[in-house]
Amino acid sequence: MKNLLTPQFILTALFGLVLCSAAAAQQPRPANNVQGERAQPGRQRPNLLAELGLTPEQIDAVRKINQERKPVEMAARQRFQDAGRALNMAIYGDNVDDAAVKERLREFQAAQAELARIKFTNELAVRKVLTLEQLVKFRELRRRFAEARDDGRPEGPPFRRLRRGMRRPLN
Repeated sequence: MKNLLTPQFILTALFGLVLCSAAAAQQPRPANNVQGERAQPGRQRPNLLAELGLTPEQIDAVRKINQERKPVEMAARQRFQDAGRALNMAIYGDNVDDAAVKERLREFQAAQAELARIKFTNELAVRKVLTLEQLVKFRELRRRFAEARDDGRPEGPPFRRLRRGMRRPLN
């Protein structure tokens, strides 16, 4: 009988495992478990509309607020990303011009402030749609979601995602 530990046998076995795992990955998986929540514990997002008990009128109001916000926010986010790239280029370019860096920084800060204004204006508009009871529920849901999210994070400062096109400077 041939030795089963030949390189050819090992490669064939690995190839078979890859094919099996690829086939298993293509099998449809149920998106929700029995309780209607996502299958991954700790990664569940509450269905705010259902849990807050919004009326159809409130749902329509929130959707309208979000529809009006979305294109404005997308344009502001693009300006913010462009300003970040421009600031990075001014800082790390071959020739550094302090005045240009200061101007790019001012543009970056203005774009960042615009994003914050859009976000908080939207939150205020949504808040005005909620009743006091719904607001209390919302605060509790938000607190629970933040705790669940934070449980999965390592100790230390919060993780900050680098924006596309922006690079962390080398120390």
